Amino acid sequence: MTEFGQLSSRIEEVRSGLFRLDVQITESLQLMKEKTIKAEEFDAMFDNGEDISEYLDFSQAKRPGQESKRVNVDFPTWMVESLDREAKRIGVTRQSIIKVWLAERLEQIAN
Repeated sequence: MTEFGQLSSRIEEVRSGLFRLDVQITESLQLMKEKTIKAEEFDAMFDNGEDISEYLDFSQAKRPGQESKRVNVDFPTWMVESLDREAKRIGVTRQSIIKVWLAERLEQIAN
């Protein structure tokens, strides 16, 4: 096969792949369109305790009051070492143990 023939063959492979990708995207969009219902139907399903998750888009979901804000805190070395030992003992990260302990303390003082 000549260089031109190989190139032509490769171009056809790419076109075919792009066509298959386009078909897959089109089919996915059609499936998404099929997953729509009217608000009244959605409300009724929710009220009846039915699974409505297929009609929800969780990709942009946010939990109110749960947004994160970065803070920097300096701890003495002995405290970091103690945190690391306890985190390792219970199988969590240092950040996790700090968050849990702070949350517990804040709940205590709130009550």
